[in-house]
Amino acid sequence: MNEAGMTEEKIKGGNMGKMLILSFICAFLFSAFLFGFVVHQTDVYSLYASEPGFGAEGSAVMNRLDSLMLEFGDRFRTFGHGSFHGGLIGLLFVVPILGTNAIFERKSFKYVAVNGGYWIITLSLMGGVLCQWG
Repeated sequence: MNEAGMTEEKIKGGNMGKMLILSFICAFLFSAFLFGFVVHQTDVYSLYASEPGFGAEGSAVMNRLDSLMLEFGDRFRTFGHGSFHGGLIGLLFVVPILGTNAIFERKSFKYVAVNGGYWIITLSLMGGVLCQWG
């Protein structure tokens, strides 16, 4: 609380229901973004999206995609793999953003470490779940 400049009065003044709902919406949006990074097979479809016959069952391009997914569709689809990528995104994407904001907001290194650590752990778990079961 000290590093973030929070007080008991500020905490009590918030609408908890609204904060939880908005937090859930933000997590859902982030998971939609994260899915494309932890599940490599999603990128394959973008390679063929403009090809004639894409989306038409039985077309040459869809047969090629189906064959490709049969062979490679389950590669790198583990909790550990998704967790690794989620953690990297936390470390190499989120922490630099938090750090930049903290520099201009005159926040401490401890503030960045606590919030960055939270996001690294959160994205590791989210990435693992999305990759394993998504």
